[in-house]
Amino acid sequence: MSRTLLIGGVAAVALATFAGAATAQQPARAAAHAQRADTDGDGRISQAEFVARRVARLTAADANGDGTVTREELRARAVAHRAQRAETRFTRLDTNGDGAISREEFTAPRPARAREDRRGHRARMARPAVARGSVVIAEAQAKSEQAFARLDTDRDGYVTAAEVRAGRQQMREERRAARQASRQTPASE
Repeated sequence: MSRTLLIGGVAAVALATFAGAATAQQPARAAAHAQRADTDGDGRISQAEFVARRVARLTAADANGDGTVTREELRARAVAHRAQRAETRFTRLDTNGDGAISREEFTAPRPARAREDRRGHRARMARPAVARGSVVIAEAQAKSEQAFARLDTDRDGYVTAAEVRAGRQQMREERRAARQASRQTPASE
């Protein structure tokens, strides 16, 4: 059995196992994201932390360093990220390090891992940007600063996990209202 086919099979099993749990974990996912963005560990996210986290992913994808991330650069970053995650999963399963996963290794109980380790990363930052085309990092930074200002409801200069959850809920409600309004608008004559 080839290593690529085995990695694909493992990924499919993992995806099927955790697909149902993913929708139930939305609040926990927002909290986990907020916790990762809190680089100084004080329980809240400063504007600098918030913007730096978002801009860092784009900067890492900017292979030629020109300040603009193209579709090709985003795709290359996503492919490299998926390959790295697949290698990590394979290495985790290949407990004896022989370069193959035996039936025993595949079916062996897994040690408990942090919930964030099983979230099913999918290069989320690349999807919307690929659909739009190139992303200018300076513009993304300005939008991140605006997003921070929207989320910082108490205007204390920091965003808490609760503010992030409330902001995401508000965005969902606004999208839902916009969809309903577009369905109710009669077609133009």
